[in-house]
Amino acid sequence: MLQPTTFHIALGSNKGDKLKNLQNAVDAIHLEIGNIKLISKVYKSPAFGFESDDFLNACLVLDSYLKPEKVLEALLKIEKSLGRTRKSGEGYEARVIDLDVILAQDQIIDTEILQVPHPEMTKRRFVLQPLYDIASKVEHPKFEKEISVLLEECEDKSVLEPIKIWLKNPRKAYDFSSYNYIAIEGNIGAGKTSLATMIAQDFNAKLILERFADNPFLPKFYKDATRYAFPLEMSFLADRYQQISDDLSQLDLFKDFIVSDYDVFKSLIFSKITLQDDEFKLYRKLFYLMYKDIAKPERYVFLYQNTERLQANIKKRGRDYEQDIDDEYLEKINSGYLEFLKSLQGSNVKIIDISNKDFIKNRIDYLWLLGEICSY
Repeated sequence: MLQPTTFHIALGSNKGDKLKNLQNAVDAIHLEIGNIKLISKVYKSPAFGFESDDFLNACLVLDSYLKPEKVLEALLKIEKSLGRTRKSGEGYEARVIDLDVILAQDQIIDTEILQVPHPEMTKRRFVLQPLYDIASKVEHPKFEKEISVLLEECEDKSVLEPIKIWLKNPRKAYDFSSYNYIAIEGNIGAGKTSLATMIAQDFNAKLILERFADNPFLPKFYKDATRYAFPLEMSFLADRYQQISDDLSQLDLFKDFIVSDYDVFKSLIFSKITLQDDEFKLYRKLFYLMYKDIAKPERYVFLYQNTERLQANIKKRGRDYEQDIDDEYLEKINSGYLEFLKSLQGSNVKIIDISNKDFIKNRIDYLWLLGEICSY
């Protein structure tokens, strides 16, 4: 899965309700572009290069899967939606909102429409000061100097005044703080690995991904299920037990919680479908001996997708050994999960139908899904 790019974005306004303009821009960036990790203080600063009302300025750190040119395109669209039309030609002007890409990780971009790092950033204290708040140790990829050094060297002697009102970060609406361990489950091709990875990246979680790719019995199972079902399920059980036990016991002080793309109970669900009756009875005894000692997730999320959508996803990701999975097998897995989920007590289970959603390509769908996970 693609890794997001970290952007540093500058925001400014000196027309109308300036603070509201900045907050509206922050909300739109969260909704349309990516995950806002940090927001600086808001500073009042004099107009730079022309006579006008004072500005309110801020900077934010943004993770986005969009390419830099697409981020700029989205920022310009947000500006327009908030009432600004950029004029061509030289000169400064008052503006409802001003949004600029200052840095795009360590990239150096020089095209007709986008220059990164922003060519004027080192000359503008109203950019460097809020940028220092959130990225003092970040290095300018051209000058190879940290933001703290650039601020000290800046020749712009404008006086900036921090105001006592902070911009709100919309990502805080998704509260994962009450969970130590969240498991994302679903059928083959449901998107559980993608979702777990995105949550880990956006919300500073320790990520546990199932090591299915290393299982030597999996391709053999899809060719001869009867022969390889039992060794497959036993190897999965042993590996899942060891991985979950090890990873949950290792405290990571720099992560806020743990998110995994599976729960060990899936072993019993799949084995009930794949094993013969006598094999399953033996397997079930072994399973419960192990399962009783494993920590259970505090929130269990099941991503439901209908069979047609699952098959489309399976075909799209292109694993050779999965291409002949039939509809009946997928339907049995869905039924097995739903039967298991009915047996769970409490409000820690979320069954979410995403058959008509695409949370990977559509950020609106992703944010909707986060809201469903965090709701009670």
